[in-house]
Amino acid sequence: MDWLLHAGDDPVHKILLMLIAIALFVVVMALILFVVDRRRNPSKWFVAAGFVGPALVLLAVGLLYPAGGTIVNSFQNKTGSEFVGFDNYARAFTEPAFLLVLGNTALWVLVAPFVATFIGLVYAVVVDHSRFEKFAKALVFLPMAISMVGASIIWKFVYEYRPEGVDQTGLLNQLLVWVGGTPTQFLLERPGNTLLLMVVLIWIQTGFSMTLLSASIRAIPTDIVEAARLDGLSGLGMFWRITIPSIRPALVVVLTTIAMTTLKAFDIVRTMTAGRYGTSVVANEFYEQSFRQLNPGMGAALAVLLFVIVIPVIIYNVRQMRLAEEVR
Repeated sequence: MDWLLHAGDDPVHKILLMLIAIALFVVVMALILFVVDRRRNPSKWFVAAGFVGPALVLLAVGLLYPAGGTIVNSFQNKTGSEFVGFDNYARAFTEPAFLLVLGNTALWVLVAPFVATFIGLVYAVVVDHSRFEKFAKALVFLPMAISMVGASIIWKFVYEYRPEGVDQTGLLNQLLVWVGGTPTQFLLERPGNTLLLMVVLIWIQTGFSMTLLSASIRAIPTDIVEAARLDGLSGLGMFWRITIPSIRPALVVVLTTIAMTTLKAFDIVRTMTAGRYGTSVVANEFYEQSFRQLNPGMGAALAVLLFVIVIPVIIYNVRQMRLAEEVR
């Protein structure tokens, strides 16, 4: 049993475990198909249970069970040997270090989604039906193909600092030197460093925003646009009175989706500053407490807080998507 649960560093062992897992999956699926096909005229519920049942079991084992364990751990002390009630949550809302983390997280949610959505919307309107529309949209969407870690490394080089008098490797500092300024350690001073970290997420998510909003703008019925033009609307008047109201459901979905991504902005913070210099957010602090400070109780409490914050955003997002479908 230990051989199946612990792969170790042996690559052959890992490959064998992978092949065993694939074989088990094939056997289980074949068994399900065999059982479902054996019955004559099976009911819809029986067929649904046959195919959805294993997925629900795996979901319960892989998601619900760990979630329950995390909630239990959030009420325990550092070693998990004593029940401490809401002490971990009280620390999260009273200690200055954790208040800073919560403040940074709120700043991310308030700034990054709105800026990314605004830039994406403006870009979608400006390049729509332009001569280089496809190229311009592809250029903005390209960062979506880069992972968060890869994008963070790219921007870390952009912010790179070298002492004055030494050749700069960071693009931003080199530009400062060219215009007569002095090199600056951009990622050391708050709150500017947090805003500079947000630039990475905005750079990535603007393409997502632009793509969805551009499609929504194109879906506006032509008779509405023509009627507005006959009434004398054009330019900003058309944008505020026709475009924005028509794509409001898409705007809300884009905002809430980017907000959920922002709440999980672990990769950017971890890669660029590791949460130092006052830049940590809840997702990063949960990792820091659980695996670096060896305080799983506090880490679990932060994870639960993050989960609680995300739930209303998800519910609102789902409601807006349903409303958008009803309008269609």
